[in-house]
Amino acid sequence: MHLRKAKLMFFYTRYPSSSILKMYFPDVNFNKNNTAQLVKWFSNFREFFYIQMEKYARQALAEGCKHADDLVVTTDSELFRHLNLHYNRNNQIEVPQNFLAAVQAALKEFFKSIQCTKDVEPSWKKAIYKIIARMDETLPDFFKSPNWMEQLGDQ
Repeated sequence: MHLRKAKLMFFYTRYPSSSILKMYFPDVNFNKNNTAQLVKWFSNFREFFYIQMEKYARQALAEGCKHADDLVVTTDSELFRHLNLHYNRNNQIEVPQNFLAAVQAALKEFFKSIQCTKDVEPSWKKAIYKIIARMDETLPDFFKSPNWMEQLGDQ
């Protein structure tokens, strides 16, 4: 249940601090190990997210796309559906618009970096990570509730 909640929270924040996580998991008696586990989950969620961004950016380049502005991500896009299936398998929440904006921004940034061959540099993704980290938003309060799943229908 905690993993499902964390995946849904990823739609709002890709880089939560451990103090934020502690606020939104009130039923967890935090210690060093389970705090590290929760932080690791978000790290894994980001890794999956960025792997998809790179894959779809390379695919767009291979298909002849010339301009990052031609890349438009909608809720009907294959990329969006793939991410939604991964993080929101049962469509428990309506994906926030900010996540769609973060997906599109990440895709464009990967596209531009690959197009300019920055991907040959060792730390080429770090600049992209910083841009996407700034797109995190405040988590909805319903995630703080022990009955958060029951409140999903009210959103």
